[in-house]
Amino acid sequence: MLFYISLVAFVALLAMLTYRYRSFIAPHLPERVKAYFPSLSHYQPLSTFSDQIGAGINSDNFDIEANIREGDSRTGLNEQGTQEILEIMRRERVNFDQARLIRQNRILARNGIDPSGMPLDSKAVTRL
Repeated sequence: MLFYISLVAFVALLAMLTYRYRSFIAPHLPERVKAYFPSLSHYQPLSTFSDQIGAGINSDNFDIEANIREGDSRTGLNEQGTQEILEIMRRERVNFDQARLIRQNRILARNGIDPSGMPLDSKAVTRL
């Protein structure tokens, strides 16, 4: 019994490590394996502001180049948010500012807020 518990724990640890380091593992996988997992072939981490500008994460309203000029100490924008915006841009075929708006509206909707900023809860007090 202890053997099976140890085996399951080892497989779970291996799966977690594989997921955590997928950006390092994905380039070394054979093409036939990448064919079964199309999301692995498109995964490219954008860790610096320069990489993010090159991927189209920049506009007049959201100027990342100013961060570079001013010597921002951060390495770049949030990876998860960046990947979400790139996916919206690809899927919806919109520009960067429109993708940011779509993502923000989705976040608001998940939290029970309409796009104008008003709560959707009927019990919320919005006037006195």
